[in-house]
Amino acid sequence: MSEDMHEPSEAAVSAWTRIMRARERLLGAIEADLKAAGMPPLAWYDVLWELARSEEGRLRPYEIEERTLLAQYNLSRLLDRLEREGLVRREVFADDGRGRWVVITDAGCQLRERMWAIYGKAIETHIGSRLAESEARAIAGLLDRFL
Repeated sequence: MSEDMHEPSEAAVSAWTRIMRARERLLGAIEADLKAAGMPPLAWYDVLWELARSEEGRLRPYEIEERTLLAQYNLSRLLDRLEREGLVRREVFADDGRGRWVVITDAGCQLRERMWAIYGKAIETHIGSRLAESEARAIAGLLDRFL
């Protein structure tokens, strides 16, 4: 290693490891809760949520990609699936015949609300019930440094 490069401290490596392990375990638990309730995967919720909270319930695909953790190739397949299920529709972008809007449908809004009932409860079960309110705020504040 060059003199300009520094090894991470043991504490930094430990923090990294714990963040990644906690992420995997919590996502797994929440995905399991959704599956047990007969709901689709969390990625569906993420896309529907971003559309629902956007102006006019629509976004360009690249905007969805920027707002979620989905890679472009995964997002394209997911949008195809959501469209087949009637949860979103694609509309031609008025200024550019090549571009498309992705628009949430009423069925998409309803599914997102049903998923939130399970997802919100899972957040409380796996996170909220294990932390005091002040601890949850402290963790959120610390993690904001990376966002």
